[in-house]
Amino acid sequence: MGIFEDVLLNARAAVDTVGQKAGKVIDISKLRLAAADLKSEITQKYQVLGRLTFEEETTGKIYEENKKEIVENIKELKSHLESVNDLIASAKQKTKCDNCGSYNTRGALFCSKCGEKLHIAENEEDHMSPDDVIDFTEDNFEDDDLL
Repeated sequence: MGIFEDVLLNARAAVDTVGQKAGKVIDISKLRLAAADLKSEITQKYQVLGRLTFEEETTGKIYEENKKEIVENIKELKSHLESVNDLIASAKQKTKCDNCGSYNTRGALFCSKCGEKLHIAENEEDHMSPDDVIDFTEDNFEDDDLL
């Protein structure tokens, strides 16, 4: 019975792990859909802005207030889109370059697009405890330790 119980426990652990990974994939998919919706809405706002600008040029009517409102809406939507893209990058374990805004593999030292040195966030750094540090002073070595 011991082997059967071990197999059952391992199977349960595997199912839990697969379930967590599937949940993560679903979350990323939802975020991608939200990003696509935001991009579509931004495109629609640009089209309306273009039509208003065209109307101003061809008819002489002034739509300045409408255009300002649409520009503010576009800025807000772009801000939301950037937040969603940051969430997607975080879920995919990517790091954003401060210089050019491209996403890089977490742990990379330099941006793959612009070459700028990437800043490592606190939670990404490998911290060493004092116990991990080896003291290389002469007092800690004997002649037998040398090759």
